[in-house]
Amino acid sequence: MALLRLDGVARSVQLPDLTTLEILRSIDLEVEVGDHLSIVGRSGSGKSTLLNLLGLLDAPTAGRLFFDDVPLERLRGAARDRRRGRDIGFIFQQFNLLPGRTALENVATPLLYAHDRGFWRRERLAAEMLERVGLGDRLHSFPTQLSGGEQQRVAIARALVRGPRLILADEPTGALDVETGARVMALLDDIAEQSGAALITITHDPNVASLARRHYRLDQGVLTAVATASTGVTA
Repeated sequence: MALLRLDGVARSVQLPDLTTLEILRSIDLEVEVGDHLSIVGRSGSGKSTLLNLLGLLDAPTAGRLFFDDVPLERLRGAARDRRRGRDIGFIFQQFNLLPGRTALENVATPLLYAHDRGFWRRERLAAEMLERVGLGDRLHSFPTQLSGGEQQRVAIARALVRGPRLILADEPTGALDVETGARVMALLDDIAEQSGAALITITHDPNVASLARRHYRLDQGVLTAVATASTGVTA
């Protein structure tokens, strides 16, 4: 059973002149537990819209989306929010850290909404996750005291602290230099593999995309599997 499945998913919006803009067109995709795939697309190709669908932030206008074999239309309101908060971690190009809070407090923030022991253990869990990303000595540092690479590692720790089963990384190295970005992606891939989470990287950078095991291209709303360089076989 796939963790996430899209069957003929499309997304369109109606413009003020009453014409229809098709953003995504008949997308089929299966993501297994522990999978790592990349989606490359230029600006305006529909990457942000696809990310919103994959992250259960939006619903398709056609086709069906399944998470754990449960169709998205059965997940409404609070049920969808709980599923997203528990099972999906988001990592963005802009780190979106809370400036008035320490690294520890930023990472612990998602656990404030936990309904299990995670709420009471939030500081311990946050400290352990920061240790895993190599920031065990920066727990009480504020974002302004951290480098770009360190801030991104805090953002990764925050996304992973609840143990998500699906990690969505949207241009995760876009604000970093090449060397720092490579280290951050290696770290993200390593943690995802250790935890068994599926990782989807959405990027315009072919170097970042090449780190995935399966590769896709999004162009004018159409998602196409891309042959890997090592085997020449379509992913």
